[in-house]
Amino acid sequence: MKLTNETLEDLGWKAYFSEQISGDEAQRCHPVRVMAVHRGKIAVSGAGSQGLISPHIPGAGPADDHPTVGDWLLIDGVTLQPIRILNRINLFKRRAPGVRRKEQMLAANVDTLFIVASCNQDFSVARLERYLVLAREVGVHPVVVLTKIDLTDTPEVFAAAARAIEPGLLVETVNGRDPASVACIAPWCGKGETVALLGSSGVGKSTLVNTLRGSDSIDTQAIRAGDATGRHTTTVREMHRLDRGGWLLDTPGMRELQLFDAATGIAEVFDDFVLLAQECRFSNCAHGVEPGCAIRAAIAIGALTSARFDRWRKLAAEDSVNAAQFATRRPR
Repeated sequence: MKLTNETLEDLGWKAYFSEQISGDEAQRCHPVRVMAVHRGKIAVSGAGSQGLISPHIPGAGPADDHPTVGDWLLIDGVTLQPIRILNRINLFKRRAPGVRRKEQMLAANVDTLFIVASCNQDFSVARLERYLVLAREVGVHPVVVLTKIDLTDTPEVFAAAARAIEPGLLVETVNGRDPASVACIAPWCGKGETVALLGSSGVGKSTLVNTLRGSDSIDTQAIRAGDATGRHTTTVREMHRLDRGGWLLDTPGMRELQLFDAATGIAEVFDDFVLLAQECRFSNCAHGVEPGCAIRAAIAIGALTSARFDRWRKLAAEDSVNAAQFATRRPR
């Protein structure tokens, strides 16, 4: 392990984690935070030290939890072998892409989620709603960050569309290459704070990270001229130290975010539909052709939109199907 000057508080340590460590464990173990996940190794930092260790926890089976970026681990003070993962404050996860029915953990112990989208053809309200559902489900404060305002004459149009998703949603517009522009999101990046970035490939996450760090060490790529779609840059989930003392957790761009076990998050993001559904004449109303449907009545007079209704139903159906698949999956 390499020596550093960082303290646990610098790394985001909170009383919540201290309360999980017994006196005996404190004598023979010490906590470290997972800063990056590589194939076969994890990068960790603790009080005064950092290095690469094995992610394998003795006694854990293949179906058990494994460390993800942002986790806090207890490691043996002599062997540096992980002993256990401390209980998380929160955990971002999704259904793993592809045919295999398993979870993919994205980040743990996050204080704020920057949902990043770009002010161009790649902007999608539906995608923003998916990320918001994820944030609401795990109880993490979301901030929508709209990038590439230098490529449009009407950034306020994109900001208005994002703010319309739910009342009180914080939306900031930035030029990711301009430190003065990015300063508006710096208050969430103070000492010991952990901010995660989520957004599809090419929306400018890596550029944003470089500006917040005051560095250009992270590779970026230009968008394709043909369709304004960005190219994937980030390939490893890792935490980056920010100028203000916080930590920014970058993740590979995701165009497919399959939700499961997210009923609470869906209900919060689409609470206008959920509350109105309680006024339907029938408790099992499918909001189709049934008489006395409050939702259809609201759509008819323009109080709600059919497009948002369709997105609500799509996410709810997707979540239900994916949750059922996970509930009935068989171990290999």
